[in-house]
Order: sequence, then C-alpha cells, then structure tokens
Amino acid sequence: MPQEQKPRRDPARRTRILTSAAELISRSGYHSVGMADIGTAAGIVGSGIYRHFESKAAILAELLEDVMNNLTTSAASIVDDSPDDRTAVTRLVRNHVDVVIHDRRIMQVYHREARNLPARNLRQLRRAQRLYIEEWATAVAAIRTDLADSESRLLVHAAIGAIQSILFHSPGLPEPQTATMLRQAAHSCLGVEATDGRLDLADARQPVSTTVEHPGAQAG
Repeated sequence: MPQEQKPRRDPARRTRILTSAAELISRSGYHSVGMADIGTAAGIVGSGIYRHFESKAAILAELLEDVMNNLTTSAASIVDDSPDDRTAVTRLVRNHVDVVIHDRRIMQVYHREARNLPARNLRQLRRAQRLYIEEWATAVAAIRTDLADSESRLLVHAAIGAIQSILFHSPGLPEPQTATMLRQAAHSCLGVEATDGRLDLADARQPVSTTVEHPGAQAG
C-alpha cells in the first residue's frame, strides 16, 4: 500500500506572513495587531500561522533581525568591494537611502517597535546596530582625519538620522528628488563629498516621462 505523502508547506508562506505583519504593524502598531490579523492578511486559515511562528514576538524578532542582517551584510560588502574610503561612504549613503525609500514599512516597524522585542533579541539587535555604525564610522574616520573616533560616530548617527527623517512623514516630492536630497543631507552631515561630486538636484527635479511609445513608432 503506497505511503501517504504529507502535504508540502508553501515555501513563500513564511515570507507572506512577515510582509503582512510589517504592513499591519506599521499602520496600527504592534499591540493593536493580533496573530489572527496577520494570518488573515497572509491568506492563512485558522491556526496555520503557528506552524511558522510560535508568537507575535517571534514574528517581530525575525522581521527586525532580517532588517539588520541585510544592512550589515550589504555594508560589509560595500566596504570590501570599494576601491577607496570615499567610494565606500558614497555607496553606504546611497544604499541606506534606497532601503529607507523602498522598504519604508519595515523600517517604520524597526524604529517604532524594537522596544517590544524580548530582551535577548533586543540585545542582539543592538549589537548588530553597533557593527553597522562601525562600518560607516571606520570609512568616515579614514577621510576625516581631523575627527576623533567618537566624533566620527556622532556624524554617522546624524547622517543616518537625516536619511530616516522621511520615515514618518511624506515629503510630497518625486522619488528621485527625495533620494538626491537625502543623499545630500547625509554627505553634509558627514562632511564627506560624494565620489560623483556635487549631487545635482536639477536632474532629480526632471519629471519622469510616462509616455508609452508605440512599438512601431521608431520604424522607418
């Protein structure tokens, strides 16, 4: 008699849970969202969500751990792959701006809800934060030799704070202009010029064409 096969779990289900949790928590707050709410938003019936996460705290911990893992991994790669410190700083700034703009919901959750993590997870998160700051500070200090280490770290915190200033309000500007202005603000805080020179806001203000050209328009 053939052995009955167990149904396979949807490999994308865990990702759907995390995405749904980030969306709900960013809108309503951690304490206003329940496991059932997250499961429903992720398309999971009944108690199925508990097959993936034992609690809402476990979901929050994985969400925020993923944020810091992605940031620290990308920062380490940027520093290792950059030909010089100024290029590294330019790429670190650009990467953080991109994350804040494109992963706005999860970054909002990170900054509002980290205090709700269990103590052990919060300690791990803080350690990862310090590693991330050190990647920036080391590159900045190599350029700003006039600064003490503590001063370099202060400027890094200021630059990251400037970038993240848009998390809780909408600037009402086109995305390219917003990104350029945030990069300018960060470089101003650091006192380090970008490798591509002065960031030109005039280019960022140009409207993006939404006209769809007919496939045959260029023929002939």
